[in-house]
Amino acid sequence: MLSKYVKGKVYVFIDAANIFYTQKSLGWRISYEKLIKYLNQSCVLKKVFVYTAIDSKRPQQKKFLDMLEINGYIIRTKEVKKIRVSKGLYEWKGDFDVELTMDIMDSIKKFDTLVLLSGDSDFAPIIQRVKKQGKKIIIVSAKNHISRELILIAHKYINLKKIRAEIEFAK
Repeated sequence: MLSKYVKGKVYVFIDAANIFYTQKSLGWRISYEKLIKYLNQSCVLKKVFVYTAIDSKRPQQKKFLDMLEINGYIIRTKEVKKIRVSKGLYEWKGDFDVELTMDIMDSIKKFDTLVLLSGDSDFAPIIQRVKKQGKKIIIVSAKNHISRELILIAHKYINLKKIRAEIEFAK
């Protein structure tokens, strides 16, 4: 499906936190091994970036990061922050909007198509700027996790459900 919409060299940017919560509501998980195979078969894939916060107190995350690296992903990590929202209530934050945006701008002359796995409307300004540079924009997310702004800006929105058979993690 993706191959119909891409042109030239492709860079993929994955907002792992956004995709994590998307998977929870979908009720199935993405296999990152299958995802990169699917991408390689669908386009002239040059780079795939994954942005994910880590908790150094959870060593099992290293196994996931190692798997990503072995499969050719470029990993951007930082320690998750514990933010107090009210007395006795904390929220975990690991926002990568700035880092993802900077990587897009640093790479803009190296790709023809940008694929973003996220539905976060915070990315609308950078996606708009990239589109003005004549780049093709494809957003991959799921219903109820994709912002209207991204759908309107993108050349194509692909619902994760449409590629489930190719990328689903088999239990």
